[in-house]
Amino acid sequence: MIVSVRVTQNSSGNPGLSGSAELASYLAVAPLVLGLLGVGLLPQLPGRELAQRLAIAWGAVLLAGCGGVHWGLALAGRLPWTNARIGAALLPGLCGAAAVVVGGQRGLAILVVGLGGFWLYEHRVLGATLPPAWLNLRRSLTLASCMLLALVMFASETAGLS
Repeated sequence: MIVSVRVTQNSSGNPGLSGSAELASYLAVAPLVLGLLGVGLLPQLPGRELAQRLAIAWGAVLLAGCGGVHWGLALAGRLPWTNARIGAALLPGLCGAAAVVVGGQRGLAILVVGLGGFWLYEHRVLGATLPPAWLNLRRSLTLASCMLLALVMFASETAGLS
């Protein structure tokens, strides 16, 4: 008996991430480190304010990017299009925009809640449908981003920023 085996692409497997993609993902939190250093170490108030705005803006970009990944997965057919899914993919961008508009420590808090909340949504609601490599990366990046944004918030208080 001859058995023919054909290799197919399995989209449900865990292909992992390339080293360069993972490195680029971790480097994406570097602007938050710069924001923290600027808020904590710059001698003049205008410089500290700029560093705080940098952290808020970059946190908003990271949060919106998480929603963008869900749009991409839905467009690629990896996630079904439902009204709830569309709303969930839009919410990170809206939270990021709200954080930029509100600014200051409140904006930083919005970002921490938004990043943490979206991570919980991904793990609790979509955990079985998202690639495991993405979930593992998101856990690490969300933890790092939330910690850095919270530290910027605390440093902002010490630096005399609202």
